[in-house]
Amino acid sequence: MKKVLILTTSTGQGHNQAADSLKHTFVKNGFEVIKYDFLDNNSKFLTKCIVGGYELLVSKTPKVYGGIYKITNFSNINSSLKLAFLRTVNKVNDYISKCNPDIIIGTHPLSVNIIASLKKQKMIDIPFISIVTDFKAHYAYISPYVDAYITASEYTKQKMSEGIIPENKIYPYGIPIKQEFFSKEDAFLRMERDDYFNILLMGGSMGLNNIFYVLEELMKNTNKLRITVICGNNSELKEKLEEHYKTTPEYKKIHILGFTKAVSSLMELSDVIISKPGGLTSSESLVKNLPMIIPFAIPGQETENAEFLSSIGCAIYEPNLKNLNPRLNELITNPKKLQDMKDNIEKVAKHYSLNEIVTLSNKLIDTYKK
Repeated sequence: MKKVLILTTSTGQGHNQAADSLKHTFVKNGFEVIKYDFLDNNSKFLTKCIVGGYELLVSKTPKVYGGIYKITNFSNINSSLKLAFLRTVNKVNDYISKCNPDIIIGTHPLSVNIIASLKKQKMIDIPFISIVTDFKAHYAYISPYVDAYITASEYTKQKMSEGIIPENKIYPYGIPIKQEFFSKEDAFLRMERDDYFNILLMGGSMGLNNIFYVLEELMKNTNKLRITVICGNNSELKEKLEEHYKTTPEYKKIHILGFTKAVSSLMELSDVIISKPGGLTSSESLVKNLPMIIPFAIPGQETENAEFLSSIGCAIYEPNLKNLNPRLNELITNPKKLQDMKDNIEKVAKHYSLNEIVTLSNKLIDTYKK
């Protein structure tokens, strides 16, 4: 049985969720899979600094985080990170020797630095795939020691190949998401057949508090709206919204949910999603052919995602909440514009495939064994 080692860590939930989706797919294809948090298992100090620091910055001072993201997005800064990770590199090497995988996959950019260091020193000779979990690749992903990159779009592939990465190393198979999002449900038969416009409102683990202000703005819209709000594990927000919207006008139907496993079905029932543009949420929306409206984004990779998705006509990026309703009304009153967005989405997501990542992995394993 072939063995895959998936390296991840918890700066936001996207990297771990991508790792979980990969694990599920590889297990289904007969692999033994080990998912390994390369920070938490090796350096509590680095975990506290990087994971804790990330969560603090994006929640309290997102502009500072955006500045850090920007200044680290070139080679000299990233080279200096190698010293900080020296101990972690050695511990990861010990773990690799212990579990002896046939292939390694990283769902976090910092894993590239670790594996590249080991390959450069000829301490390991194992194929390595890096998953780029946003629509633009930060410089931390870039290394000649990566055997293959999985990207979120042809555009990401094109931009990466303009640098030092050969085009034949880049595969636009999409950010790994749960298999259920690839299934098309007969949602139309289950949906209330009326003239309400269906909106799915969610914010991800780091953007939940913005939901309150977005919903407040949507309530001013004079069109018939059915709004499903996902609050996740934020029970305080859920209670606050339930109290605030005990009664609503007849032309507004609001459903407030906490954590739910039904996101795929809810996307199927929706006309648009209003959300922050995390890599995974954006990919799930693309696979579901669901246009996005983006009113908030964490500075850094999320603003890059928002700008990219907007530039190719898959999303509307409108950070000014006062303009939210006019932009929404463009879609409600002009079905052709909504359909044009769906057509654009279809072009981006047409190559998305979890099974192609498995096929690629098998090819790399065979190549290394020759």
